[in-house]
Amino acid sequence: MDFIWYIMAGLGVGLAVGITGVGGGSLMTPLLLMFGFPPHIAIGTDLLYAGIAKSTGVVMHAKRGNVNWRIMGAMAAGSLPASFVTVWALSQFEHPEHYQHLLTGTLGLMLIITAVVIVFRKHLHGFLKLNINEQQGSTAIFLCGLVLGVFVTLTSVGAGALGTAMMMLLFPAMQARNVVGTDLAHAVPLTLVAGIGHVFLGNIDYNLLAGLLIGSIPAIYVGTKVASFVPNKVLQPVLATAL
Repeated sequence: MDFIWYIMAGLGVGLAVGITGVGGGSLMTPLLLMFGFPPHIAIGTDLLYAGIAKSTGVVMHAKRGNVNWRIMGAMAAGSLPASFVTVWALSQFEHPEHYQHLLTGTLGLMLIITAVVIVFRKHLHGFLKLNINEQQGSTAIFLCGLVLGVFVTLTSVGAGALGTAMMMLLFPAMQARNVVGTDLAHAVPLTLVAGIGHVFLGNIDYNLLAGLLIGSIPAIYVGTKVASFVPNKVLQPVLATAL
């Protein structure tokens, strides 16, 4: 019976991922904690799930021209090395219980930051008075990638939700569907690297992983198709509401 619930969780979150580009961590990880999984298992399994499941969405968005590869590459150049270093740091602990408080504390912080940034994006942009071109934004997004690499590996949150918020903040003229596509294209390598790192740390529940993937892969496909035909003025509020 539990396996059915895992499939349903994958179905619901997969639809959100396909439509908005968020949900791999900000929606799924708290849900897995509610199911009773220890934080290190919830985070590790969710990272590997997100890396595999989101790859379907990337293919669809790339075919529709929704990915800005320059921005994606700049963010990945910062996030991937940071993820490697974070996995190495976690491996220095003798047992996952020794870093549980670090994971849960950072997870709570990331969920709050992500929700605030998305909900108040327009106010933040006006306050910061950001008016930068793509080249300047690429430098800033590289630095954002460094931060994301660390916190996504620790919490599984941010590869979609916070990455989306950063792009919306730095590139306000960017179409929402391009934000979604570019964010997904970056989230896949980051969550795969972090997820594989958690495999070596022993933080994966493979029965849970299978259920999530069975439910989410078709749902992401449907959600991606919906996202390509939703007007920009409709999709941006959905991005905020999803958090």
